[in-house]
Amino acid sequence: MRKLKVLHVVEALTGGIYSYFKDLSAVLEGEEMLETTIVYSEKREGIDPLKIRSKISSKIKLIVVPMERELSPRADFSSFLSLKKVLKEIKPDVLHLHSSKAGILGRAAHLFSGSKSKLYYTPHGYSFLRKDVSNTTLKMYYGIERTAQFFVPGTTIACGDTEYDFAKKIGPAKLVRNGVNIEELRAHYGAKPEYQHKLTVGVLGRAMPQKNPTLFNKVALENPHIRFLWIGDGELKKELSAPNIEITGWFISRSSGLKYLSEIDIYLQTSAWEGLPIALLEAMAFEKPIVATNIIGNKDVVIDGKTGFLCENLEDFNKALKELEESKNRLIMGKNSLERCKTYFDSNKNYKKLIEIYKEAFLIAST
Repeated sequence: MRKLKVLHVVEALTGGIYSYFKDLSAVLEGEEMLETTIVYSEKREGIDPLKIRSKISSKIKLIVVPMERELSPRADFSSFLSLKKVLKEIKPDVLHLHSSKAGILGRAAHLFSGSKSKLYYTPHGYSFLRKDVSNTTLKMYYGIERTAQFFVPGTTIACGDTEYDFAKKIGPAKLVRNGVNIEELRAHYGAKPEYQHKLTVGVLGRAMPQKNPTLFNKVALENPHIRFLWIGDGELKKELSAPNIEITGWFISRSSGLKYLSEIDIYLQTSAWEGLPIALLEAMAFEKPIVATNIIGNKDVVIDGKTGFLCENLEDFNKALKELEESKNRLIMGKNSLERCKTYFDSNKNYKKLIEIYKEAFLIAST
């Protein structure tokens, strides 16, 4: 039997999406039946092609197609033409699109290239669930998702349980939860340095609207006796002005970021919207109690009162941090976090399910 050709298209191979593909790559390493290609854009800050190549299996082909994050008719049309060309050249059996921008451009390329590939789409957080835009804009985003599905039908592969619930209302859907390579992460797990005695609350990610650094800053201002750490950088780092916040800046290597993550006491997720956040799963693998906004994505992961706390407002955040100042509470919830991560968010188990979905579609098409 010939190999199954799978083409992934993603606008930004950075942050959680980069971790997703790195861990997926590790699972694909042993799959001789699959021939995998990833198309991505270099446009985002923090993307290093050499770093990406070093962490993605050499069995996977990488192709760069420039794509802009924001709406840009001229640039988007150019991206569409490039994707259309790639589809015609590779002729994939499976086309898997990731996130909204790649989802729209990839569907258009699929339609106008005459591709016969089985189409899958993972939103990694639907745009119509955002909290930073107007209701009119949200309705527009929802309309775009429904229209895209109507004209270019595909199957949504949701990365979290609540995303799956919404996906089923739009069209055919399957659930493959995001996961992390727990064994690989635990190799970076270490005790807190002896010199660091102050309680440290931190987050790993880009300072951008989705991650809501403004709220992170408010929580820090309300708790001046606690050290806050933003592991990363980003366009909204100016919002992190509280005197007890430290910003690491972009780290040279993934291991450097994980070292910071391992050393914090509490993981604070102030996101305005999420799909199913990889960094939060990484924190759970490091036995960190989680304090997070009560939104889709976060609430698919955190069990309130058991692995951490889900918060509706600033008062909730303050109460949660007060509760977790007790080391015994952090220890219990941290252990619970690790166990939940092992049960539901192990990439070695979850991404094998994704591969089986590809194979099943291929076998059906071949009969």
